[in-house]
Amino acid sequence: MATAILSVDGVSVRFGGIVALDSVSFSVERGAICGLIGPNGAGKTTLFNCLSRLYEADEGTIMFEDQDLLRAPRHTIAALGIGRTFQNLALFRSMSARANIMVGAHCRAKGGFFANALRLPVVGREEANIAQRTERLIDELALGPVADMAIGDLTFATQKRVELARALASEPKLLLLDEPAGGLNHEEVDRLRELIASIRDRFGVTILLVEHHMNLVMRVSDRVVALDFGRKIAEGTPAEVQRDPQVIRAYLGSG
Repeated sequence: MATAILSVDGVSVRFGGIVALDSVSFSVERGAICGLIGPNGAGKTTLFNCLSRLYEADEGTIMFEDQDLLRAPRHTIAALGIGRTFQNLALFRSMSARANIMVGAHCRAKGGFFANALRLPVVGREEANIAQRTERLIDELALGPVADMAIGDLTFATQKRVELARALASEPKLLLLDEPAGGLNHEEVDRLRELIASIRDRFGVTILLVEHHMNLVMRVSDRVVALDFGRKIAEGTPAEVQRDPQVIRAYLGSG
């Protein structure tokens, strides 16, 4: 029987008089791909920002393995095993693709300031490991031809793959993908679907996916959670959620 790697229990977030999340609860099984859907303003990104500790929750708990994320210092989230991509790309545009990926790996480095300043042997070993991990990701995500090009010179779809590689460089157990299909054409979305499924299988990572592109979510996810106005309105297999009357109403209206 699969165990939950992530458990969200009764999470509420308020911004003044606005309730962004209203007692949301769900869990994600280890090794699964879970889609998080809902109309604009449903609370999806707010929940992601709670998971990565950019926002504080007013109520509830979020357990990642045996860690209470809401009590963990923000700077420890990546080291705990959570990686994230962003709806708006957060890459260093003047740096190369390779250098951007290497940045993602440095959160796992343990040498510290003094070890780096003194160039102790542990630093050399860590740098070698980071370089090796980076080359593997460049190969796995087919970034070899553009690895030494500046981010600003790459196509948008390629930049998305670089950000994905950077998130994987931290060796996450849970990968949060925030609208990875945004700005991609149909052919690129189909390749992205194959890539997400491949990453889960090859890297053994659990994936929580926020996405407006319903075809992508329903084809790649094992489970889907639907939000509307900050509340969970449905949870189940893609087929179950697609048939749910509340989900249909949220997207198409009551008429």
